[in-house]
This record gives sequence, structure tokens and C-alpha cells, in this order.
Amino acid sequence: MSIEIERKFLVKNMNFKEQSFEKKYLKQGYLNSNKERTVRVRIADNEAFITVKGKSNKAGTTRFEWEKEITILEAEQLMLLCENNSIEKNRFLVKNDNFIFEVDEFLGKNKGLIVAEIELNTENDTFKKPNWLGKEVTGEVKYYNSSISKHPFKNWLQKTSNKSSRKFNKPTPK
Repeated sequence: MSIEIERKFLVKNMNFKEQSFEKKYLKQGYLNSNKERTVRVRIADNEAFITVKGKSNKAGTTRFEWEKEITILEAEQLMLLCENNSIEKNRFLVKNDNFIFEVDEFLGKNKGLIVAEIELNTENDTFKKPNWLGKEVTGEVKYYNSSISKHPFKNWLQKTSNKSSRKFNKPTPK
């Protein structure tokens, strides 16, 4: 059992792809996406894992994480039991001094969303921020993968455009 310490950022340009040393295709689903704990099944190219994560601390940086490798067949069978919306993404690994950024370029209903995470050894670790790193979203629940699976990025865009169209298309008084 271990503790995961990570920070999460939006990505503002595609320069990370040039710096990436590895790319994987990931598909993941949630057996449980309760805010107190999540149970995730993930297939990453030719590997598969089941992961349990606990509730994040107040800052959103630290939480319990347990992960175990399983067979692809087991993962495919468990995927059938998962909640409705699975997530698909390409993950790019980018070395940054002593750390590695995992940059997720989401696909399908989440296309257009790109998020970078960096796992740290302590909450006080410092790291150099690459030029492609944007706004920090650590602790913002809507950027958790379990939340994205329930509320896809394409729906965020629709809500924004619906609000702006109402704003500009107010009925004229008679």
C-alpha cells in the first residue's frame, strides 16, 4: 500500500509530444467512482491493472493508492462490470529533471482535453515547469478521471456554448 502525491495541470500547447519518450494507449473503466474511493480497471497497451484510490487530502495532492497488475483477459472481463462511461486516452511520458510528467490526451467524448500530472516524492517537492504546462487544476474534482468518465469534456463545451448563446440571444421585449 502506498500514498500517491501528484499535481495536475492543463496543457496549453502540443510541445510535450516532441519531448515525449514513450506513448501508450489507455482504456479505463470504473467499478466504483464514489468520491470516498475509486476502483479502476485499466488496460495500457499490453498490460492491465486494477487500482484502488482513496479520498484526496484537502489540497487534492495526496491520497491512498493501491495497484495490482492483472491479465488482459481479467481486465476485459472486469470492464464488462464497470460503470457506463469508459475513458480512452493517449498517454505521453515526458522526463523533467528527476520527475516524469504523464500527459493525457483524451479521446472520444473527452477529445480536446489534455491534462498533465506529475508524481512527487513529497508535497513540497519543486520542479521546473515546461513551456507547455498551463493552469494548475490539482484538487479540482472535475479533472479527476472518475469525474470525467461521468461528465465528459464534450458536455462542458456544450454547457458553455448554451450559456453564451442564451446570453446573446435574449428574446426582445414586445
